[in-house]
Amino acid sequence: MKTLSIEVARRIALAAQGLAGPRPKRADARRVIDRVQLIQIDSVNVLVRAQELPLWARLGAHERDALPKLVEKRALFEYWGHEASLLPVDYHPLLRWRMDAAKRGERVWGHIRRMGRDKPQYIARILDEIRARGPVAASQLEDAAKHGRAEKWWGWGDHKTAIEWLFWTGQVAASHRLSSFERVYDLAERVIPAHILAAPTPSPDDARTELLRRASRALGVATAGDLADYFRIQRPHARPLIDRLVEEGALTKVAVDGWREPAYLHPDADAPRTATARTLISPFDSLIWERARTERLFDFRYRIEIYTPPPKRVHGYYVLPFLMDDRLVARVDLKSDRDASALLARAAYAEPHADRKAVARALADELRAMASWLGLERVKVARKGDLARDLSAASR
Repeated sequence: MKTLSIEVARRIALAAQGLAGPRPKRADARRVIDRVQLIQIDSVNVLVRAQELPLWARLGAHERDALPKLVEKRALFEYWGHEASLLPVDYHPLLRWRMDAAKRGERVWGHIRRMGRDKPQYIARILDEIRARGPVAASQLEDAAKHGRAEKWWGWGDHKTAIEWLFWTGQVAASHRLSSFERVYDLAERVIPAHILAAPTPSPDDARTELLRRASRALGVATAGDLADYFRIQRPHARPLIDRLVEEGALTKVAVDGWREPAYLHPDADAPRTATARTLISPFDSLIWERARTERLFDFRYRIEIYTPPPKRVHGYYVLPFLMDDRLVARVDLKSDRDASALLARAAYAEPHADRKAVARALADELRAMASWLGLERVKVARKGDLARDLSAASR
């Protein structure tokens, strides 16, 4: 087996994710999605909606409605890819096995599974209401008033659970999302283009094999676990399919220095001699969403601490790593203070290997650019963290 140094593996991974070089002069959201394959969605809005940040990382300033426009054009649709995700619409046939599995009650949240098993007539009534009224949010259904606001994370009413069962099983699709982040649903045939719905449905193994192939293109070099995680394919299903891709020459098995498991290299993966990016990375970015891979690639231990009680947080509430060249060199806890028109860096920490002053200068430039993109007038740096003093000085 060919052996790659960790430095080469990092540059391959960054190039595959569109993060090895400077940002392009022309912001093209579709090209980003073609490269990374999908964008994870999350409701967190302390800085900006999480799905906007992967575009920021790769494009810098861009139209804030770039993703909703692609959804409106039916170029993207929402489904369970890597968690809730926006995916190119041609992925629909590749995910029908997951929709069929949901109908059988497999790999779907327990309360949604019970709804499908115990209340089919109620689900049919909700589907009829969507057929008659759609597009409609769960909070707008006739039963919504009986159960309170629809989009609470806990204590969903039957109407919300039923509409989510219909979404998981592919009978309804997300037409768009409201500014409150609530999904608006309609019949799948009124959201997904007709030619996509008419496309043949591959076998589950063929669909998973293609998803693994696309994950490999997005990752560049990856372990079997990394490949399986990208589209949340169970590892027992993924491993024989990865072996098949190796046999076909679609993947090359390699070793990476320091990795315990073998890795798989995409045949078209680029290995640039240098990487020169300067960008902030979202907690939900496909570069780092698999935390074990992040540690293997960058020697960077990262955990999102939103749900950690404040006294137990190590780095802050909404912490973004900072990529400089081919290393994650710092992390900064960010918040948009819209009332004060300020981008707040509530804490900033440098990695042990980092040149703090150089990192502070580059990070200050990134924060000023991000503040401008968000329509905020200034950057404000708090005193917390070992990088805070240098970052504050560089931000003046």
